[in-house]
Amino acid sequence: MAALSYYFLVSLIVAVSFTNLHAVEAARSLLQTMPTMPNLPPLPKATLPPLPTLPNLPSATLPPLPATPLPTQPTVPSLPKPTFPPMPTTIPSLPMVPKMSLPPLPATMPNIPTTLPTIPFLSPPPAANSP
Repeated sequence: MAALSYYFLVSLIVAVSFTNLHAVEAARSLLQTMPTMPNLPPLPKATLPPLPTLPNLPSATLPPLPATPLPTQPTVPSLPKPTFPPMPTTIPSLPMVPKMSLPPLPATMPNIPTTLPTIPFLSPPPAANSP
């Protein structure tokens, strides 16, 4: 029980401290005003030395490729031609499916009530006679 009262007091103090209007106004004015920026002196331009020139390299001469003939590829053996059985000329008949019959519908439809039943209300007590 003591812990609950301690937390209640701490939350009450925090709530009261947030209701201080002067602190809220000061924070708002600090957020709304822009700080002044100091003037920076201009920085000197950086100059880079010129890039050195590339020396001329001698062009490489490649020796010619040897003129050896490529080996011949082996021949692929011929595969036997598959033979399929002949297709039937007539479509076979499907087996007969037994006929399913639905049960007969009732001759008369049941009556569905369309009106709401009334709920009896209690009558108020009789008024007392005033003299």
